Amino acid sequence: MAHVHLENVSKSYGALSVLHGVSLDIANGEFIILVGPSGCGKSTLLRLIAGLEAITGGEVSIRDRVVNDIRPKDRNIAMVFQSYALYPHKTVAKNMGFALQLAGRPTAEIDAKVNAAAEILNLVPLLDRFPKQLSGGQRQRVAMGRAIVRDPEVFLFDEPLSNLDAKLRVQMRAEIKSLHHRLKTTTIYVTHDQVEAMTMADRIVVMNAGRIEQVGRPLDLYDNPKNLFVAGFLGSPAMNFFNGRVEGRFFRTNGGATLELPPSLAQAGDGRELVAGIRPEHIALAGGASGLATTVVVDEPTGAETMIALDLAGDTLLATFRDRLTVHSGDQMTIHFPPGRIHLFDKRSGDRLTVEEHPLD
Repeated sequence: MAHVHLENVSKSYGALSVLHGVSLDIANGEFIILVGPSGCGKSTLLRLIAGLEAITGGEVSIRDRVVNDIRPKDRNIAMVFQSYALYPHKTVAKNMGFALQLAGRPTAEIDAKVNAAAEILNLVPLLDRFPKQLSGGQRQRVAMGRAIVRDPEVFLFDEPLSNLDAKLRVQMRAEIKSLHHRLKTTTIYVTHDQVEAMTMADRIVVMNAGRIEQVGRPLDLYDNPKNLFVAGFLGSPAMNFFNGRVEGRFFRTNGGATLELPPSLAQAGDGRELVAGIRPEHIALAGGASGLATTVVVDEPTGAETMIALDLAGDTLLATFRDRLTVHSGDQMTIHFPPGRIHLFDKRSGDRLTVEEHPLD
């Protein structure tokens, strides 16, 4: 295990700057996930930690040792890539032990480490097979085994599940998390899949345009997003947003819908151009005549829940209900936004009016 520290790390390719002064502390044994849209710099940052790219500015430290000018093979890290990168002419055992063979380790040591990793990853029956005889999930486990045998201080994963189908991704998420619990090795994992980030990480680092937007535990980021970007990126389906203004105890959307607010939040947002946000699962059905009148645009029953796109005074929103509702396009629905579930964001800066400063009533 090792503590990893990034201090004001930047990366440029000529005139193009892709990372802008990134600083981050990763504790011993922590599972950190870097997440963000394509082009945000997350994979570039991982490659800088690995030593596969030269740093333009700042410092990368592993176990209190600055590694900027240290070759990748001397950083005591192991990386698992999106592509399995297995040698097709070598067996599973030979693929897993090849790095140790290159390092000149004794055959007995290589065999012992390969067998130990194979036990962890349930690869023992496959050690004599070739990559073409394996499924996608089995090949990814071999790539992980190749990293494990090196006994690194830090594991680096670069979108390792992108090539797998949905069912296999779920299985491999559980296997990687279980592996981390067993080995307790510091792990830095890159993905664009927010579900992977929410279900696997000790902490999530949300990146955008080469900068860190917010760092925190998954549910903390989900419940208390720092700004509009984080609120819109985390969550599937995404948070609903409405432009408007606070008028007394209410937020009035530009389309004329009126949303009740907690007193402290209404007072904090008084007179400002704001964006209100609410997650689809926090929208409730309203009984009787009270509530907000909406029109069904489309319904999407999934079995476990029903997702319904609704028109609210000209704004389209998505609501998720656990009940199996039978509705059709054009039907009328009356819904309710619980005041304590509404977030307010400054329209210009994108920053959220924080719960700490203005607790929800």
